[in-house]
Amino acid sequence: MDKHSRIYVAGHRGLVGSAICRRLCSAGYLNLLVRDRARLDLTNQASVDAFFTAEKPEYVFVAAAKVGGILANATYPVEFLRDNLAIELNVMDASYRHGVKKLESLGSSCIYPRLAPQPIREEYLLTGPLEPTNEWYAVAKIAGIKLAQAYRQQYGFRAISLMPTNLYGPEDNFDLQSSHVLPA
Repeated sequence: MDKHSRIYVAGHRGLVGSAICRRLCSAGYLNLLVRDRARLDLTNQASVDAFFTAEKPEYVFVAAAKVGGILANATYPVEFLRDNLAIELNVMDASYRHGVKKLESLGSSCIYPRLAPQPIREEYLLTGPLEPTNEWYAVAKIAGIKLAQAYRQQYGFRAISLMPTNLYGPEDNFDLQSSHVLPA
């Protein structure tokens, strides 16, 4: 990326997305493209495609996701699976079709089996049952990883997935009903 690249940060108001924006800005990347949920529904394919057509991002960071703690995951399994699958598919597909040079998508450490040996290694993915309290979110994130791999394999699209560990910091969700344990 150069300092004038058009960089789209999906999820720029969340914990990770806001950190990405702060880091890019501090490094002199000031041509950031951001949209909040009210202006761009990432679960809507037509809206995502219209955004990519109009804004022509060159690089994409996907930090957007429907996230929540144990209670939220247990209460809304359909939304956690459906919305996260839609976000990953819509943004990744639009990125490929609109000529994005590179896409970085964020997953979660919850993609690994519940009883994975410690420390967790990449090759432990899909080697055992997931943690039931966030299974639907984890399945969607695994699908996103595999989608990035498929785009690389079939089309040579430069899509990568990163798995952050448990996170906590500015712009986290501190709501007692929907947050993770530490912010609550």
